[in-house]
Amino acid sequence: MSKVEEFEELRPLLFSIAYRILGSVGEAEDAVQETWLRFDGSSTRPTSTKAFLSATVTRISIDVLRSARVRREQYVGPWFPEPLLNDPYQDPARAAELADSVSMAALVLLERLSPLERAVFVLREVFGFGFDEIATAVERSEAACRQLLVRARRHMQAGRPRFEADRQERQELATRFFDALREGDVTGLQELLAADVSLVGDGGGKSPALARAIVGADKAARLLASIFPWLLRVDVTFEPRDVNGQPGAIFRDRDGKVLYAMALDVLDGQIQTIRSVSNPDKLGHLGPVADAWATDRELKQARRQKN
Repeated sequence: MSKVEEFEELRPLLFSIAYRILGSVGEAEDAVQETWLRFDGSSTRPTSTKAFLSATVTRISIDVLRSARVRREQYVGPWFPEPLLNDPYQDPARAAELADSVSMAALVLLERLSPLERAVFVLREVFGFGFDEIATAVERSEAACRQLLVRARRHMQAGRPRFEADRQERQELATRFFDALREGDVTGLQELLAADVSLVGDGGGKSPALARAIVGADKAARLLASIFPWLLRVDVTFEPRDVNGQPGAIFRDRDGKVLYAMALDVLDGQIQTIRSVSNPDKLGHLGPVADAWATDRELKQARRQKN
């Protein structure tokens, strides 16, 4: 195989590693591209191309994450990862780990870890790399990597997300949720939401978003039912999609531009968390981005005219 063929065969894995470390589609793609440049510029062929490329993309991602953490500490409001519609890497033997680890809940939880802890956790727990390979990737001893993993597991354990195992049940619940949303059916929404459901938005200060989390089925249902029928009146549409491996939807304005992405955490037959990402900086990879402020003004005007 040529270098290009070897690299392209491993590209899905490299992106999936980088995305889980960084929580950003754009930064993950840049890390993969930089990995290719280093591989292409190397005069020697590694013994294991997979090990070499995985180590390279991990080191690049760690460096990017270190610089990104300062920006995230100054971030306006809740920080969520960039929505991912399709995880390019598939491995039937690790399907459960891959699906859970890409969820928004898991990626938000990973933010608690240091860059090194995060890299070690992703390589070991998600992708099943050996400690010898991880040690090479993060440039630490195997003993140090084991300690990093112990600390990472401790941080992750208490808040580790659980999801409905049955994919069909999740999708059926999501369908009922979006039907109730479309109709503004408060009662229908209340029946689908957990008693302590949390409704949270990430606008990054750059788009309309909730000022704070809305907690509780009654409050969340009433708020959702009061907004979404009006969005439909100003020609906002939505398409149900898996978002970060969980049921969700992409919302668009009348011109088909992306307004925001929504993801649902489902457990025990109820929706536990509803997350939306409307920060335009996080939506560009999904297509042309809408002017959410303009849509918000139009919605408010329509409500005033009705009243």
